[in-house]
Amino acid sequence: MPFLPVSSQEIGSPPDFVLVTGDAYVDHPSFGAAIIARVLESHGFSVAVLAQPCWKSTADFTRFGEPKLGFLVTGGNIDSMVNHYTVALHKRKTDAYTAGGEVGKRPNRASIVYSNKIREVYKEVPIILGGLEASLRRLAHYDYWDNAVRRSILLDAAADLIVYGMGEKQIVEIAEALQSGIAVKDITFIDGTVFKTKDISFLPEPLILPTFKTIKEPTTAAKKEYARSFMLQYNNTDYLTANVLVEDYANHYVVQNRPAKPLTAAELDRVYSLPYTREVHPMHENVPAIEEVKFSITAQRGCFGGCNFCSLSFHQGRIVQARSHKSIITEARNFTHDPLFKGYIHDVGGPTANFRAPSCDRHKNENAPPCKRQCLFPKPCPHLKFDHADYLKLLRTLREIPGIKKVFIRSGIRYDYLMHDPKGDIFLKELCEHHISGRLKVAPEHVSAKVLYSMGKPDFCEYKKFAEKFAAINKKLNKDQYLVPYLMSSHPACTLNDAIELAEHLQSTNVKPEQVQDFYPTPGTLSTCMYYTGIDPRTQKRVFVPKSQHEKTTQRALIQYRLPANKKIVTSALIRAGRKDLIGHHPRALIRPTKKPKR
Repeated sequence: MPFLPVSSQEIGSPPDFVLVTGDAYVDHPSFGAAIIARVLESHGFSVAVLAQPCWKSTADFTRFGEPKLGFLVTGGNIDSMVNHYTVALHKRKTDAYTAGGEVGKRPNRASIVYSNKIREVYKEVPIILGGLEASLRRLAHYDYWDNAVRRSILLDAAADLIVYGMGEKQIVEIAEALQSGIAVKDITFIDGTVFKTKDISFLPEPLILPTFKTIKEPTTAAKKEYARSFMLQYNNTDYLTANVLVEDYANHYVVQNRPAKPLTAAELDRVYSLPYTREVHPMHENVPAIEEVKFSITAQRGCFGGCNFCSLSFHQGRIVQARSHKSIITEARNFTHDPLFKGYIHDVGGPTANFRAPSCDRHKNENAPPCKRQCLFPKPCPHLKFDHADYLKLLRTLREIPGIKKVFIRSGIRYDYLMHDPKGDIFLKELCEHHISGRLKVAPEHVSAKVLYSMGKPDFCEYKKFAEKFAAINKKLNKDQYLVPYLMSSHPACTLNDAIELAEHLQSTNVKPEQVQDFYPTPGTLSTCMYYTGIDPRTQKRVFVPKSQHEKTTQRALIQYRLPANKKIVTSALIRAGRKDLIGHHPRALIRPTKKPKR
């Protein structure tokens, strides 16, 4: 199957849609742009791909002429600002979604820049935004890079619609509406979209959010309103219970329709059976991002884990949607015919590998009573179903396919979910025996109860129980395998004393973290709301936020206190916290004095 056209010579007359993306063109279902393009193609629409256009002129944006139905614009697989900058606001040196890892092939705020360039040429053509960047910026949001509240990206981009979440249903409905002659300004009825209007009288009982004027200033009162607005949005991300949301911008409104209904297994199977080449387009050199996903399988979407620093609730949603075994097995068998396949499937999973079904039966019943509580936090919901049988059956089948040597699981595993499954030991044994290679990455994130509550993570005792069980099973299997814990520094609520508590735990267990993630305030997360406002929006109570670069550097250094480069800052932190007892030559010491004491 050929790639979709990337030049006017390949397509002849203008296409129905021009899809503009900030990523290199990779025709693989791990790339959102590829999915949307192939879905539209499968419904009879012509799509041309404009990958990483030069935004310093309008020339690239006129390459195909004016599309018959509209432009589809995405910043790429990740937010362009996250793509460009580290949490310390240093420019990144590589871009995994660009040929050769080269930086500088997309602008900051790519969705806005591309849309504005299109508007310079085509004043009336419909522009539909999609992808993570637009989805998480669909309403007013705190922007870490500006350190300010920005308005909906729909307005800054001068676009007509936003498709938020996973957009297969919405994009087909939009395409069919435009094809039928409905003006884009009148497409106000599609779930999973955001539009702008000057009149909201036609909306049935919308939920009115605080106005942009009310939340945009960096005052205490405005931040309280921002936290209240965020929580209203947070509680309206489930398609079964959500309201239409309205945000007032003085002379017009931005309206968020209810989330789109999740795809069924059959619909998801169809999306992943489309004729992707699964290759980087020949106009590019190697794109690093393809390397890990080329022989990986997306088995499901959605996550009910509810980590506060994760944006999945705002984007994919918490209702798990799983592909059928038949669909996944077919994809795996197709790998064995690829000359580059060496017999190793890199991953079979999704946002959380061991979530293969909705958390409870409520998600199957549209008439069920509303549920606002989290499934796993602070304790598992009594209605939550714990079951690894389906996933285990799938993995057993995959590893028996001729030509497949090993099936790895590299998506995250929720160990607390596993520990509550009465038959979880069976899954953990086979995980250790067949699906990891020496190391299993898990994410306890911290040890402090206060910090874990702020993160929406389980109590640390759950991780300790899991670590003990993991060690015991590997001992029985006579395997030398160990856990690699992901840890996060500088999350809201984490004080210097909490950071020291984590360092003490690492010292007592002889764990030497290879990776530490500083908390990164990105749009669409509850933790980012805490970071900006200093308020926990769940309780409206004040929360400590480590914001200065010195605080962040200190917390990170404490986690990696063994590194010689961190000795000075860790010593200073321990003295400042009144913890000189952790400096010395005794077994509990984090830091040894420069000079040994005289005898």
